[in-house]
Amino acid sequence: MKSTKYIVLSFLESLNREDFAAAYELLDKDMVFEGVLGSRHTADHYIADMKKMKFKYNIKEVMTNGNHVAIFYNIDMGGKEIFSAGWYQVENELILKVKVVFDPRPLIADK
Repeated sequence: MKSTKYIVLSFLESLNREDFAAAYELLDKDMVFEGVLGSRHTADHYIADMKKMKFKYNIKEVMTNGNHVAIFYNIDMGGKEIFSAGWYQVENELILKVKVVFDPRPLIADK
């Protein structure tokens, strides 16, 4: 059995490599993403967005508690590196829920 930490870190490493097929395999098909600027409901919608955005994750700290993983990371969002916190819930060795929070002001200041 894979640890929740291993699953989430493998997912983020796959996104960093732009291996979206590998990242998809670690998501529950009915996963839910909640973020500051929107939400996604299903792995298909989430991965479609990740293919467009191609974020890169620079992990600073990882904490686990049962089937939950919390991560502090800097996310490169199109040339702007934003300090963020992610909360991942894993069920049956798949990521079911993701919630990411950050200060969006650097992103919306250009609009």
